[in-house]
Amino acid sequence: MKKELRSPVSQRPFNAENINKTGIGAEVSIELNGKKLRVPLGRSILDICRDNNIHIPTLCYHEDLCIAGNCRMCLVEVEGMKNLQTACSYPVTSPVKIKTFSNKVRKARKHIVDLMLSEHYGECYSCVRNNNCELQRLAREYGIDSYEFGHVCEPRFEVDDSSHAVVRDMDKCILCRRCVRTCIDLQEVGVLEAVNRGYDTKISTFMDTPLNDVICINCGQCINRCPTAALHANDPSDQIWKAIEDPSKHVILQTAPSPRASIGEEFGLPPGNSMTGQLNTAARMIGFDRVFDTNFSADLTIMEEGTELLGRLKKAIVDKDKSVMLPQFTSCSPGWVKFIEHFYPEKLDYLSTAKSPQQMFGAVLKTFYAEESGIDPADIVTVALMPCAAKKFECNRPEMNSSGFKDVDYGLTTREMAKMIREAGLVLPELPKSSFDDPFGEASGAGLIFGSTGGVMEAALRTVYELVTGRPVPFKDLNIEACRGMKGIKEASVKLENCIEEFSFLEGTDLKFIVAHGTANAKVVMDMLIKGELEGYHFVEIMACPGGCIGGGGQPIPTSESIRKLRAKAIYEEDGASAVRKSHENPKIKYIYEKYFTDGPCGKISHKLLHTKYTKRGKFIN
Repeated sequence: MKKELRSPVSQRPFNAENINKTGIGAEVSIELNGKKLRVPLGRSILDICRDNNIHIPTLCYHEDLCIAGNCRMCLVEVEGMKNLQTACSYPVTSPVKIKTFSNKVRKARKHIVDLMLSEHYGECYSCVRNNNCELQRLAREYGIDSYEFGHVCEPRFEVDDSSHAVVRDMDKCILCRRCVRTCIDLQEVGVLEAVNRGYDTKISTFMDTPLNDVICINCGQCINRCPTAALHANDPSDQIWKAIEDPSKHVILQTAPSPRASIGEEFGLPPGNSMTGQLNTAARMIGFDRVFDTNFSADLTIMEEGTELLGRLKKAIVDKDKSVMLPQFTSCSPGWVKFIEHFYPEKLDYLSTAKSPQQMFGAVLKTFYAEESGIDPADIVTVALMPCAAKKFECNRPEMNSSGFKDVDYGLTTREMAKMIREAGLVLPELPKSSFDDPFGEASGAGLIFGSTGGVMEAALRTVYELVTGRPVPFKDLNIEACRGMKGIKEASVKLENCIEEFSFLEGTDLKFIVAHGTANAKVVMDMLIKGELEGYHFVEIMACPGGCIGGGGQPIPTSESIRKLRAKAIYEEDGASAVRKSHENPKIKYIYEKYFTDGPCGKISHKLLHTKYTKRGKFIN
């Protein structure tokens, strides 16, 4: 595949690597706050200051996004320039003298904050971003103790809570346009845009249509980069508290791996600390009746999706069935599923019919678990702790009721779970560790790594290769490094040799796969599919969010590539320490197929509960 693959984030235009055409390592002399330095040619003043531990405030700037320079918070003095300059968008291309702090700079920055506050409706203590708001932090940093330019006392806009995933409150918008750049550049969806001019400028959807009625894929990446509460997730915690307090309800929490790797950040821990055991304890203390591991249903997903892939390959190779769609695309990410429904509906047959682990688990809990436990499924309330805003939308799709009930009642983000823990007066890192509950307390490391980009592919290959050849995948310690890392699109292959008799038709096949994360990269892959450039590929994993689930729209704020890497590291370390690291070796998976899904993966029983059919109308059919 000879193609230049795009980065998972938009490239900043003023990096030295992009501008330096005069020679590798070219430098320029500058004076920064009276100190003489040699710096890379073309590097921005903001990056130079950060390299030298000089703090410059920002609002519109974000590491994941292209430069905008419209908030003006990063103003600095450059000798010889009449006006103050924005540090984020000023590339140093010749010797200059820079002052990052002076009376002129301080007053300008303070006035900018005052002006933003003058149009910022609402009180901090009732805001979902209280104590984690960048505008609030700057107001404190610059000693704002009164409204110099007045303060709006009445809301100008209606709150848009039409979406199950994302709530828009434009009275808290500061017009930094991070959400616009996220939606257009990072994700290439394009739902949001700045409209009008002057005082009437606002961030809007097309013709101000509610989010639920536009092509929003519910990924929540706009939330993760919004500096205030102009965008936040649609929080169901009040309904969950009500269910917990109802003695007639049996409330179950399933927890995905990514929240466990990141929730410690909400309690002051640095990124990369797994809180699995402490989270189990907290959930029980809050009042959940059972705490189960979503990794179990991730293993279930691998069994179903892997079997489906082998079935497609057999039909294509042995039966010469030209209607078989290859490569098979994963369907675990509801944001990606909605993206393909909106932008490539004619390609829906390439998707695996397997549901996501969240939805598989919901169906299992209200059927198999209800029967085993003797509990009326009408009394079971299932809550899914997920890193994802789109999971809220997914569980509310009207067709997700293969159990006869709403399979998953509520989707809860990492941030919302942390809020519930704090409401209960608990300090998560100080709690003792405890295990998951039976019968869904055992899972494999393969299920764990679903949380990072490439994890679904790696988990599938561990199982598919062994099922086909009878041997473990030929990678050291089962770690398929080609699937790992933050490169936007990755590709590799593994050769199938000495296959067992049942799969002899695959003998000598180079099983070729692609991994992509972020829907901008999904678009690259889909365009390759349309052009016929995926001919000969067998399996494609796509996650809607940069970094995969560890960068999901419900994860702790802030986010950046370095933070996402640390979260992924925590997941891979936990996988390496797991006693079972292949989905098909999970004893609970073996048990449920022996006891309940008796006709095996992709059989009639499992197909009814664990699969769905995509249609070109963008809906599901069970």
